Amino acid sequence: MRELLATASAARTWAAVGELVRPRRGLAWAAFLVLFAGTAVGLLTAPALGRVVDVVATGSADITWLVVVLALVAAVQGASTAFGTSLVARLGEGALADLRERFVERALHLPLERVEEAGAGDLTSRVTRDVQVIADAVRTALPVMARSALTIGLTVVGIAVLDWRFLVPVLLALPVHVHTVRWYGGRAVRLYAAQRVAVGVQQQQLLDSIGGATTVRAFGLADEHVARVGARSRAAVDLALRGIRLLTSFYGRLNLAEFIGLAGVLVTGFLLVGDGSASIGTATAAALYFHGLFNPVNAALALADDAQAATASLSRLVGVADEPVPPTGDRVRPADSAVKLTGVGHAYAPGHPVLRDVDLELSAGERVALVGASGAGKTTLAKLVAGVHEPTAGGISVGGVDLGSAVRSVALITQEVHVFAGPLADDLRLARPSATDEELADALDRVGALGWATALPRGLGTVVGEGGHRLTVAQAQQLALARLVLADPPVAILDEATADAGSAGARELEAAAARALEGRTGLLVAHRLTQAATADRVVVLEAGRVVETGTHDELLAAGGRYAELWAAWSGTRS
Repeated sequence: MRELLATASAARTWAAVGELVRPRRGLAWAAFLVLFAGTAVGLLTAPALGRVVDVVATGSADITWLVVVLALVAAVQGASTAFGTSLVARLGEGALADLRERFVERALHLPLERVEEAGAGDLTSRVTRDVQVIADAVRTALPVMARSALTIGLTVVGIAVLDWRFLVPVLLALPVHVHTVRWYGGRAVRLYAAQRVAVGVQQQQLLDSIGGATTVRAFGLADEHVARVGARSRAAVDLALRGIRLLTSFYGRLNLAEFIGLAGVLVTGFLLVGDGSASIGTATAAALYFHGLFNPVNAALALADDAQAATASLSRLVGVADEPVPPTGDRVRPADSAVKLTGVGHAYAPGHPVLRDVDLELSAGERVALVGASGAGKTTLAKLVAGVHEPTAGGISVGGVDLGSAVRSVALITQEVHVFAGPLADDLRLARPSATDEELADALDRVGALGWATALPRGLGTVVGEGGHRLTVAQAQQLALARLVLADPPVAILDEATADAGSAGARELEAAAARALEGRTGLLVAHRLTQAATADRVVVLEAGRVVETGTHDELLAAGGRYAELWAAWSGTRS
């Protein structure tokens, strides 16, 4: 069972909202005052229409001036509403931008082990679906709810000023509204939070199944994985359908409150006009006031659905933004790029060790190939040296300094490289923002990628990645190797970085990887044993332990486990 990233409590979520709004207090007050003024002016419509009814009923005066008043009210209300809504939108968008930046900043600094525990699906669902839900709420629900809240409050005041007796039937509908909100809110928060989690689990299963499609097919696990995806999808759909049923019941209760309130106002108006204590115009204005509450009340309560979903998503973003980042302290610069593992062991689950008592030294500048059967622990060892995981036993040092205390000096490249959307030059400068065009060209040339890069429609200015020019698997790996050259770490780990390129592409990438590792300590998790043959030394893992170490020729002559692997490899190649 994965340990998902944190979700903030309701109190912490609203505290975070306060922190985001506080720097924009002036904008918040301006938006409130403009909307308040526009709403107050708009409430003059009902008494003006009531006055028209009285004038027409008595035939005592001209109504031209009342029509002019109504036109002015409409103009002022429209202008102030548009301006106030734009201010609310600016407030919401600015706060959301700050939250996104905090989220991304914290997500990028989370320990990689913590991210792997939660799974990529949990993080991607937060940064995609949850951000989109909040953005939609800020752009649509927030301005409408701000206007609706002001309209409801000022309309109640207007009815009281008009004739307090009309407040009685209005208050009859209030308990229904309050009960509806409490009934819906208590269920919706839990439901939408569970739905967000279910979507994250579904995305994680899709990523696992699609990302490992080759392995799934090879082991005949397609039906099992389809069943898993189906189960996760059904769980997400079931929660979505429960949300729809909840929303349908919510609207039915709102309609009941409207009927009770409007019927009460009409009956009150009939009685008061009948005994002469109120005019027809006053009763008309009261009915218009209450009828005018339908839209803002329904909008506010209906948008409570969006608000609840946004609150659930907001809690998930704040939870990540509040995730603790381990203190880095003062980092020590290693004396050289030598790597030493002493008694290293690691277990993802207690009692199930993946690595046991691994002792290994990599001299500065040495290129070591790590080989072994699938499940031997090669990738786990590579991630330990890269600092992705911490060993559960033993220690790792770089240049005589404990890995956890050393200045960042190890880079890891896997077969799952990412091409960032944007100009190719910007993609390369992620590794070294200050790199000149000449340095970019030198890095590409070193890994054999300068030819195809300059042949792109706009050279290094060509947009690549999502929505741009698509790179082949081999080109994407060359791009990752060029970033490695630009970053220039003392120690580099290549975890099967040529595995998916195909035979011809793999040979080209192997040469590129060898050039990228020149001048630095290199650890290669070798999928193709041709990489091991050209390495300075080969280390063989078996069941989480080092069973052989030596050069390619020495291990072949020894006739041990490496010789068996090489014979099997050579046989499949021939």
